[in-house]
Amino acid sequence: MPKRKSIEKTINELRDEIRRHDELYYLEDEPEISDREYDARVEKLKNLEAENPQLITPDSPTQRVSGRPAEGFPEFIHRRPMLSLDNSYNIEELRAFDVRCQRLAQGQPLEYVAELKIDGLSLSIHYANGVFVRGVTRGDGFVGEDVTSNVRTIRTIPLKLRASTKTAREIEVRGEVFLPRKMFERINAEREEEGQTRFANPRNAAAGTIRQLDPSIVARRRLDMFAYDVLAGERKAFASHWEALNWAMEAGFHVNESRKLCQNIEEVIDFCNAMESRRDDLPYEIDGLVVKVNSTALQEEFGATGKAPRWAVAYKYAARQATTRVNNIVVQVGRTGALTPVAMLEPVQLGGVTVSRSTLHNEDEISRLGLRIGDWVLVERGGDVIPKVIKVIESKRTGREKNFHAC
Repeated sequence: MPKRKSIEKTINELRDEIRRHDELYYLEDEPEISDREYDARVEKLKNLEAENPQLITPDSPTQRVSGRPAEGFPEFIHRRPMLSLDNSYNIEELRAFDVRCQRLAQGQPLEYVAELKIDGLSLSIHYANGVFVRGVTRGDGFVGEDVTSNVRTIRTIPLKLRASTKTAREIEVRGEVFLPRKMFERINAEREEEGQTRFANPRNAAAGTIRQLDPSIVARRRLDMFAYDVLAGERKAFASHWEALNWAMEAGFHVNESRKLCQNIEEVIDFCNAMESRRDDLPYEIDGLVVKVNSTALQEEFGATGKAPRWAVAYKYAARQATTRVNNIVVQVGRTGALTPVAMLEPVQLGGVTVSRSTLHNEDEISRLGLRIGDWVLVERGGDVIPKVIKVIESKRTGREKNFHAC
């Protein structure tokens, strides 16, 4: 009995922690941990529940898609749930996905479509007789927020379709809304000048933008969207996913050009590797690829679990962000004699390497961040290789942190 109480306590604590991070990520757009760290917590909870099924509750984060509608916008019930995706982090897991699909296909020929996984947020765009009528966020996957007035400002979303599906009067196009890198940097610079907190990444900037109550602010930020699915009512509109993407492009949507129709999983893997090497050259952020079974008939046949479709998987690249503690701040003397403060970090895995230090550039940067020795921080390692501190996690402060003094 004591052991069961201990397991139950651990499960409840994990659920509370995951719910808290859901709130921070989906509603406040202020994440405190990386996606990889979040996924690890969810995976731990899944395993504990699998070992103790009697402790599974209907309100557990594992029993539903994360997130819930934000206040301030009307709710809208999705006709077909906008489910999240299961993740894979290495080639072996990608091949395991293929084995599962081959088993479910029972000898039927399989093709895959590999697309970039844009670091943004999902939107559902509704049309009646070819005319735009509604834009809805993913929300919790079942109920989203009606953000129609804001969606109207996104120029890559057509207000009238250029192509029709002949018999379908009601069309729903789903896509990923994102903020281009240049716009992200501009917005953060503006926020810094106004004394506001910088957005941690383009995804959170896009999420914060789409939930603005003033559409004029949304219009100024120049959001973009790549379409990734087409529905006619509750069913898929086309016989294949590839056909749906081509139609979306003809209809006037922005569809990502970096996609590939693959005849087998080896072609998928080659594409994954090729795109990872191009990751830093793209004008927008990606965190991996999405791999989908091409045949929509097979998609329906495979079905879904309570959380994710069995016919699709996300292949995640090495994490670019992680949380860690600043153990000290030291001053480094450069070759020219310039003095540069450097954060000495608790070692953390980032982008496939162990990171233990990050340049802070100058004392102004430390002041801007509000950084203290002992703080927990969100660290990012991008294409420039040198890791940088993105933000301080003030909620983790204990009162023992110390201010930095150069002299």
